[in-house]
Amino acid sequence: MDIKEFFELSAGKWFCQRTSYNLENQQVQSGKSDLTIEILAGDSPDAIALCQKQGQTQENLWGAVKVSWDNSGDYGKNKQVGSTLLIPIPNPDDDRAGQLLYSSSNVSEPAIAGRYILGEDDALTLIVEGKDTYSEERIWFASPNLRLRASLIKNNSDFSRTAFYSEIRRIPPKE
Repeated sequence: MDIKEFFELSAGKWFCQRTSYNLENQQVQSGKSDLTIEILAGDSPDAIALCQKQGQTQENLWGAVKVSWDNSGDYGKNKQVGSTLLIPIPNPDDDRAGQLLYSSSNVSEPAIAGRYILGEDDALTLIVEGKDTYSEERIWFASPNLRLRASLIKNNSDFSRTAFYSEIRRIPPKE
């Protein structure tokens, strides 16, 4: 499997349950959300704009991945709706690793670059490092319609948050 196949397998509408641990405040939270994962063409306006922000060309770009979420179903919690655009750029020497361009719909977050590694077990690890933060997320399939994710965020070299997600596909992508 390569990165394109991994994201194509991820496309569709998912129901997500999550448990997150804020280690600084020693708090546990759980919630649910709806996720939509779409594959965009490499020449889509969003993909072109993110490449330009990052000073990247669109050469050899097969596409982009847009992940949208809506957690309006969480009782008693503020509604959160947003999206993230991911553009994987495979390493020419190793198609199981490469650069990751990342942009959030949250305008206060700048577009950043990270990296990805697709392991021999077909689990995808996304790594994004900022000035004071380090984020790592591991995503894998337990079955074609069940994805699992684990993430951690470190601030100033201390773990600050970790989370586990289970995602059940509700609607497969349109062919």
